[in-house]
Amino acid sequence: MSGRADGSAAPADGPADDYTVDELMVCVLAACFQDGDQVLNGLSSFIPVCAIKLARRTHAPDLVWIAGGSGVSPRSPRLTASTFEWPLWRDSVMYVDVATELWDWVADERLLRTFCAGAAQIDAHGNANNSVIGSFDRPRVRLPGTAGLGDMGSLSKRIVYWVADHSPRTLVERVDFRSAAGYLGGGGERARLGLGGGPELVVTNLAVLDFAPVSERMRLRSVHPGVTVEQVLAATGFEPVLPAEVAATAVPTVRQVDLIRRVIDPEGYRRRGFRSPA
Repeated sequence: MSGRADGSAAPADGPADDYTVDELMVCVLAACFQDGDQVLNGLSSFIPVCAIKLARRTHAPDLVWIAGGSGVSPRSPRLTASTFEWPLWRDSVMYVDVATELWDWVADERLLRTFCAGAAQIDAHGNANNSVIGSFDRPRVRLPGTAGLGDMGSLSKRIVYWVADHSPRTLVERVDFRSAAGYLGGGGERARLGLGGGPELVVTNLAVLDFAPVSERMRLRSVHPGVTVEQVLAATGFEPVLPAEVAATAVPTVRQVDLIRRVIDPEGYRRRGFRSPA
């Protein structure tokens, strides 16, 4: 057992029995990132930012992170009330001009291959909505807009969605407005239009979902410990594809939980936006 900088003993690793759903989601997302990946975080993306930081401290030390669209691989990132503020990138290897450089990088299919995003609505085929709820001309709710999600959804990027409130109003049969292309109507429509990439995973506070290969419809991949398949189906606004067996989501390790709480996000910004499962 190795020691910490403060002289206390580091925790032995192994499955944790004391973790929260936000920490579980951070660990699931962190596992999506590979060493050498290039990733970009969005606005109010506390869970993805924690996942990026966790991956860099564990299995992916050479993951390249464009923090807040401005700082490349920051050495001492600090979470604040926004994931687009200078404390996140103030000590970076280099800096990117968002207006003149970043989007050239985004448009290059070789760069920034993975994008982790949230959305107000995600439908059965992975299309996302961050624009309006209801009619576009007379919306019930006007949302922040597409930002970079529209670009990422139309390029050959690997999209991973995270959802803090798995409910029928968030996971819907069809989005009210398509801010970002997923698999469109499914059945190969995205590929027929010449679009590469696409959504890969949807990590929620209840489950992990992916997409069935032929129909390109969302498929239930695992349920979190303590959550049943029936609870997930009741909280989903469409009928997902069900495999013969639905696995349980892997729990965080003791070391991962310790890093998240003590080093990565001691202030608990990752808990913003969560509701307790029914």
